[in-house]
Amino acid sequence: MTNQIELSGVNKYYGAYHALKNIDLTIRKGAFVALVGPSGCGKSTLLRALAGLESISEGNLVIAGDRMNNVPPRKRDLAMVFQSYALYPHMTVEENLTYSLRIRGTKKAEAKKAAEDVAAITGLSDLLHRYPRELSGGQRQRVAMSRAIIRNPKAFLFDEPLSNLDAALRVHMRKEIRALHDRLGATSVYVTHDQIEAMTMADHVVVMRQGVIEQQGRPLELYDRPVNRFVAGFIGSPAMNFIPATTGPDGRSLILDLGRPQTIGLDRTIPANRNLVVGLRPEHLTIAEDGKGLLEAPVALVESTGSTTFVTTATTPECVIVVNGRVPITGGQTVGLNFQQEHVHLFDAETDSRIE
Repeated sequence: MTNQIELSGVNKYYGAYHALKNIDLTIRKGAFVALVGPSGCGKSTLLRALAGLESISEGNLVIAGDRMNNVPPRKRDLAMVFQSYALYPHMTVEENLTYSLRIRGTKKAEAKKAAEDVAAITGLSDLLHRYPRELSGGQRQRVAMSRAIIRNPKAFLFDEPLSNLDAALRVHMRKEIRALHDRLGATSVYVTHDQIEAMTMADHVVVMRQGVIEQQGRPLELYDRPVNRFVAGFIGSPAMNFIPATTGPDGRSLILDLGRPQTIGLDRTIPANRNLVVGLRPEHLTIAEDGKGLLEAPVALVESTGSTTFVTTATTPECVIVVNGRVPITGGQTVGLNFQQEHVHLFDAETDSRIE
């Protein structure tokens, strides 16, 4: 499969501030790539650099085989969908959709037919003569996406498009955007701070921090084998539990510090007396039915949503356990916790890097 977008050695400076640091990223034609990370990590700057709204200080940007470093946005043939929708309030839905075609000289009848075809795909056929003020948030977002689709661009760029919607509508629109992507065979680059959006929508996830790509790969690769503690804590919800630990004298055991030392066996050999951080995902911890587990922890809080129960321990640091269904546990009770060795993630206490 051919590459649609290639960034190599890309840097972006704002004066002395280094916003993007040696970015190398290849996006295959037809891929759905999510750029994810906390606020200020550089993901929106990277998207704007792709669009041509920000210049690149160093490196190369290639789109569909052509170097685009100094090409203006209108000549890059990319379509951007913004968080704010950016619709023209004085135009109907149809006029919003056909605007880019009309300024290119497309005949009125041809533009109208294109708008009707796209509206049929995105469920806007009955809304073509309404104005943006007469639409719901979800309908406005559909118009913004339809306006991008009608141009048949080389790639779609999404800048946190669902952040203005309520939780239920966000889930619905997530499915719609992914279904549209698949139907169109499009190439999509999607910026979000919501790792659930990234994990459920994308083929390829790029995790960024402070202008650097920390890790990239398929969503479950990042979940199963995070390269460092930052990625491990960012991917997964609720977040991974981190517990300070040292290896035992034999190198085959771990002494975990949960306010008091607790020792567990280890299925690999690590040099003795090494300072580590143990990572355990909440869904990989189970509560021992007989009260006797690999670890022992008092319970601080039990929260049930009906189908799922979240148990928070009164340890230092605290741990969260996710249980399917309901559990007969109350705050103040002490429980035993179990887990499988294959689910134990080890990180160096100083560098935060993964230890195999």
